[in-house]
Amino acid sequence: MDNNTPPTSIDDYIAAFPEEVQAILHKVRATIKEIVPDAVEAIKYGMPTFVLNKKNLVHFAAYKKHVGFYPTPSGIEQFKDALSAYDSSKGAVQFPLDKPIPYDLIAEITHFRMVEEQARIKTGKTK
Repeated sequence: MDNNTPPTSIDDYIAAFPEEVQAILHKVRATIKEIVPDAVEAIKYGMPTFVLNKKNLVHFAAYKKHVGFYPTPSGIEQFKDALSAYDSSKGAVQFPLDKPIPYDLIAEITHFRMVEEQARIKTGKTK
């Protein structure tokens, strides 16, 4: 795949990066899949995305110096204390590639988002 061709799968997305970054992305993917094995994998907004009940649950992406993790604003807000050591915004957090990636925290946030989505379905809320 050349750099001008958008990825059509998470495998294609990960394959476009250097091996050391691929290893991190594979582990992020596996961490998320372990928490939500029923989630559907997709590429949305050019990023690997996990979808549950037709709603985007979490996204992740690699950049030159960090891995971005996008658990929606509620995921960032719920874990703001744990995320305080990282650059973050309303719906995203950056995990620097030159520091250990907090896979346990990614798992916790993903679990929170899964429970949040299941509650949304149970209560019939559409947002």
